[in-house]
Amino acid sequence: MAKKASKKARKRVTKKAAKKPSSQKAPKKRTASGTRRKGIYTEYLDAQLDFKQLNEERRKQLARIAQIRQRDVLVYAADARKSQHAEVSIVHDDLLAINDQLSVLSGKDVDVILDTPGGFAEVAEDIVKLLRTKFDRVGFIIPGQAKSAGTIMVMSGDEILMEPASSLGPIDAQVTRQGKVFSAHAFLEGLERIKEEVDQTNKLNRAYIPILQSISPGEIQACENAQSFSKSLVSEWLQRYKFSRWETHSDTGQPVTVEEKKARAEEIAAKLCDHSRWLTHGRSIKIEHLREMRLIIIDYSQKKDLCDSIRRYHVLLRMTFDGTPIYKVFETPSSQIIRHVVVGQQPTKPTDVVCELEVECNQCHTNTKIQANLGQKRPIKPGFIAFPRDNRFICPICAAERPLDELRRNIEGQAKLPIV
Repeated sequence: MAKKASKKARKRVTKKAAKKPSSQKAPKKRTASGTRRKGIYTEYLDAQLDFKQLNEERRKQLARIAQIRQRDVLVYAADARKSQHAEVSIVHDDLLAINDQLSVLSGKDVDVILDTPGGFAEVAEDIVKLLRTKFDRVGFIIPGQAKSAGTIMVMSGDEILMEPASSLGPIDAQVTRQGKVFSAHAFLEGLERIKEEVDQTNKLNRAYIPILQSISPGEIQACENAQSFSKSLVSEWLQRYKFSRWETHSDTGQPVTVEEKKARAEEIAAKLCDHSRWLTHGRSIKIEHLREMRLIIIDYSQKKDLCDSIRRYHVLLRMTFDGTPIYKVFETPSSQIIRHVVVGQQPTKPTDVVCELEVECNQCHTNTKIQANLGQKRPIKPGFIAFPRDNRFICPICAAERPLDELRRNIEGQAKLPIV
């Protein structure tokens, strides 16, 4: 009897264990290590990194990108959201910082991580000249956006690396007239439609008279020149760099002629500049749009390690912009120049303004805290040194010298007060 009872008891236990409550939830997916999966952004947010840790982790990821790609890497990035407080566009003042960062690189090839809302095409041309003077091959990595003049720069690359979330923008020149910014292409197109209407009806609509009276021939020529300049840069660079190794047609195997390269380059430039195609200057041009133009784009999201390193760098960059008054970053794995904006309203008393920043030594990479008193002298806080009067920063560790002239101009320009 004892034996039978034991069997029944075992049956009851087995049956009970097999039966699961209907309300029981399936366990969340875990990685091989047993931890729950997180997005990169969430991972870094949970880590609660301070400014120094953000800096270190950014550089770590930059070094990782350089190692994977086996070439130098340079970052030129701006926070477009701070445009009301600082000059986030591509401007002439950026050339000094870019040239400074290029001086620490010694390889033959470079990748430029570019994140910009755009700016002056003339400056984009100067930056490309700096890059091409120093490097044999230049690649552009776009983790976020490179609009307008940024797109013009990208077209000078031997390689263009993007992912589905990346975007370029139309290169139609923007002009300012009577305080309003608008597309030069749209302006010229509007004039052409008025002309066509006059040709068809043999009369001029009176509504157009005050508009046409306010337009000078010089303004029309300026718009035409601006459009031609953007297209000519893109067309020239595509032929010289992007198409330099395009030797045979993939479908026929026939050799590619110089005339065919020129025709393809001009076709792509015209499409990028076509306001009637994109309708707004802020329109995002994605990988699929560029491939429709028969432009070869490397989708780095298909390369696991490279994608992870670029995405991590980009998240850390955005976190740096979000949590600090920094609005521009020029950096390599071993050096950096950062530009700060003095946020908030200008106080009535100059003595209320103090700018605190960190400057890194180009040689030993030690960060030194500097206090810039604006308008009037104030006591230097413990752990800080005063902004040097002669703009020559001397590293307290290795005695290496670094000029701060541009940094002084930037701070004083934003605060509208002198550093004393």
